Amino acid sequence: MNAEHFVSRLELAAQEDAVRWARRHTVDVLSAWQVAEDHVDTAALVVSELVTNAVRHVIKAAPATGPVRLALILRHRGTHLIVEVTDPDVRPPLKPSPVSPDSEGGRGLLIVENVSKEWGYYFPPTGGKVVWCSLALA
Repeated sequence: MNAEHFVSRLELAAQEDAVRWARRHTVDVLSAWQVAEDHVDTAALVVSELVTNAVRHVIKAAPATGPVRLALILRHRGTHLIVEVTDPDVRPPLKPSPVSPDSEGGRGLLIVENVSKEWGYYFPPTGGKVVWCSLALA
């Protein structure tokens, strides 16, 4: 990989099938960028969790409606992947915390925290929030 970085962006409607399309996009793009398959699987998992959270919060946060945006940024000659998911909801993500084994949800950010090098969020000047994570690929 000779380029310093690659970027792919995808805008999705905030609806349930957005997660499926985000995963498919991630797998297709990272495969085209020749990222190792095990890293593609990890990235697809992270994308699923972050997009699921964004879609759920946008649906619950009416009138904060709008698209969910996914950005994949391959940096440092392919050694790091930054995943960013933007949504119009201005509430920060909840800090990951242990959940009951019987709970059907609430593990998304725990998963992201466990498989990523680091994660966080920020509020862009255009509104909403961006939740991001960094995955080491080397």
